[in-house]
Amino acid sequence: MSALIVSVVFVLVICVIAYRADTRFYNEARLPMQWGFTGQVNWSAPRRLALAFMPMLAVALLGFFTVMSINVPPRAGQDGLVLPILVVMGITLVGVQLVHFWLIERTIHRNPD
Repeated sequence: MSALIVSVVFVLVICVIAYRADTRFYNEARLPMQWGFTGQVNWSAPRRLALAFMPMLAVALLGFFTVMSINVPPRAGQDGLVLPILVVMGITLVGVQLVHFWLIERTIHRNPD
């Protein structure tokens, strides 16, 4: 049950961050999704789709992990690892989302249209 609560909290945090980014990038029709080694944008997506990517990924990853932790018993000695791993996954997803938005911001200010 605690795994479900932790997953829901992280998904909600990621959704709130994406919602706030939608207001910040409101004037942009498309947002960069991938950059090359030179810093050039390889491809972009419509703003709403780009911002919905991380919440969808978080629901898929955290949801899968939570369902597995509820339905599959852990191996001997791994009982206490479910919550720490779930927290690390959530923090990593939030961090990657923030880095993505930072890169978008940097790209937009570097290439004003």
